[in-house]
Parts: sequence; structure tokens; C-alpha cells
Amino acid sequence: MISTEDIIKIASYFTVIAHTPGRLRVRVNPKIKSESGNITLEDIENLPNKINGINSITIKKIIASVTITYDPTVFSPALWEDLIANRNLDEITELINNLAKEVV
Repeated sequence: MISTEDIIKIASYFTVIAHTPGRLRVRVNPKIKSESGNITLEDIENLPNKINGINSITIKKIIASVTITYDPTVFSPALWEDLIANRNLDEITELINNLAKEVV
């Protein structure tokens, strides 16, 4: 299972390519492969099943990009910018923890 700390760590490897409310496209730093520990692509792709407000995550390995579609009324666009810039992490952690779906 992926934790909030893992999400913050993963986001530190992202650089924004394009961002409109509800859709975020990021470039992924190749260093993530050697430094992401035991987090798998499947863990990342399954985040929409675990967190309300994230609709889908598409990973394009060949061009090292990730597209995240989300509900901008749940996750404000500024929140994503903060996550990638490593700002306001307490607020982000609290929000993610509140939105985490109970997995039975």
C-alpha cells in the first residue's frame, strides 16, 4: 500500500508540463526509478481507487510523463502546485488522509 509520505516523495520527482483545473500533466525525473523504494507503477495507477477526488492516473513510460485527472472542487489546482513544489505539506497530508477511502 502507498502512504501519504510516499505520495509526497513521488511528487518531488515531478515537473509540471501543463496544468488546467482538473488535469495535471507532469514530467517524471528518471532518478525516481532508483530512489522510489518499493513503490510500483501499479501502486501509483491505483491511487484513484484509494483517494476520493483523483479520477485517473495515466503513466506514459516511453516519454516519462504522468497525467492526473482530478476533481478541482476537491483538490484545488494550487494544492497540486504546492505538492510538486514541496510546500504546505501538512495541509496536503491532512487532506489526503481525510480523502483516503476505507479499503475493506
